[in-house]
Amino acid sequence: MAPTAASSGSTLPSGFAVFTTFPDLLFIFEFVFGGLVWILIASSLVPFPLAQGWVMFVSVFCFISTTALLFLYIIGAHGGETSWIALDAAYHCTAALFYLSASVLEALTTIFMRNGITYKHYHENISAVVFSYVATLLYVVHAVFSLIRWKSS
Repeated sequence: MAPTAASSGSTLPSGFAVFTTFPDLLFIFEFVFGGLVWILIASSLVPFPLAQGWVMFVSVFCFISTTALLFLYIIGAHGGETSWIALDAAYHCTAALFYLSASVLEALTTIFMRNGITYKHYHENISAVVFSYVATLLYVVHAVFSLIRWKSS
């Protein structure tokens, strides 16, 4: 079936058009909030290494993957292929699931560390929880719109 005019918006942008199209504009916010989670977890105390290790892995993995995907879109590496649309949807669904699990673990860790930790470190972890949930929301919204784009391609 040949693409129609209605599905012409279902392609991935190239170059700096990435910064002007939705949901691809969300890359910038995912980058910023994911970086904030990474920084806050790296600077906080780690009373539960396994839980916060997962949060650190998710934030670093998504930060690097989002940066790489954004860079590949800017240089036009996808070449208009529809397999990249499926890759985009799969990546954002995976990142949303990862960040949701990391957010829940970080919130649970922060609740458990409320007593017996300094005021400063407790607030760092609260900030990490808030930014982690914001990043989760951004990835979920991006995943939904990526799935819509994939379905219409």
